[in-house]
Amino acid sequence: MTTTVRVPEERSARVPAEQRGPGRDRDSVRLLVSCGTEVSHHAFVELPRRLRAGDLLIVNTSPTLAAAADGWIGHARVVVHFSTRGDDGRWAVELRDPDGRGTTRARAGGPAGTEVRLAGDVRLVLEEPLTPYGSRLWWGRVSEPDVLGLLRRHGRPIRYSYTQRDQPLSVYQTVFALPSADGGGSAEMPSAARPFTARLVAELVSRGVQFAPITLHTGVASAEAHEPPYPERYEVPEASARLINAARAGEGRILAVGTTAVRAVESAVDAGGVVRARKGWTDLVVTPERGVRVVDGLLTGLHEPEASHLLMLEAIAGRAAIERSYGEALSGLYLWHEFGDVHLILPEGPHTEGCSSNCR
Repeated sequence: MTTTVRVPEERSARVPAEQRGPGRDRDSVRLLVSCGTEVSHHAFVELPRRLRAGDLLIVNTSPTLAAAADGWIGHARVVVHFSTRGDDGRWAVELRDPDGRGTTRARAGGPAGTEVRLAGDVRLVLEEPLTPYGSRLWWGRVSEPDVLGLLRRHGRPIRYSYTQRDQPLSVYQTVFALPSADGGGSAEMPSAARPFTARLVAELVSRGVQFAPITLHTGVASAEAHEPPYPERYEVPEASARLINAARAGEGRILAVGTTAVRAVESAVDAGGVVRARKGWTDLVVTPERGVRVVDGLLTGLHEPEASHLLMLEAIAGRAAIERSYGEALSGLYLWHEFGDVHLILPEGPHTEGCSSNCR
């Protein structure tokens, strides 16, 4: 994606859709639909009419954690973003500086041995960078073994400066979120699914659209840094693998809800193109060179043009299509980020009559 595109600050969604006026709900956002380079504009509540019986939506059930916690290094206040829990009990964390407006700004990571005091006399000690080529996220060891309990008591949702105010954790849970067996979850909301309501899901089901749940616990994604995604924990259950394979064998389209769903299911496909039940860690980065083997389309939020996951969008739709749709989103005054509008990328077939026919 070209880096010459810039998203004006006023295009950031500062509050959730349901807080923008009376009578609004989560689904009161706009829907940009693209099929190849053809684009059309809709309300999100029209989604059931853009899909058809036999289509299958892959949805992420990961709940959002209250992953931001206040801390102190000496007398200096910091904010700790808890990103990912490692197999050895350590946590990948990002330290940030308060900006005086209720949000935070980037801070240099490290050095090794840095001690952060957290609420309840809990100590976090930084040990080493998460990767050898970056220093934003560090592995740290926490003196309290129940970090998830610590976050439930003292944490709050991660919030970036383009939002207007703190929100309760419930605002960051999607309709698909389910408690994890180990209490884990995502540092940041799998936001593509946020506009779905129970009413809309029921309408989709009544029209013959199916849902395949997967889980991928997302780590932090700083607004100031656009690194490739870090390894994340995921699971594709056996029942969902069967649903996906059956839909692919029929006439249904496989549509991922969010880039996290793409990453999970594309990590679970074997060399023969069959989706298998799998769980563990994925470090997969979907690029145009790698391509996609399972998904036909994607429902996603609008991301900064420099963000690495736009390469995934290009892998699904092609660069020309993504550049055209983002140009339309900018000129159409769509709203960006987790509380913003959404983009439905449908597959383009050989005899497509355009978006009005829902592509192939």
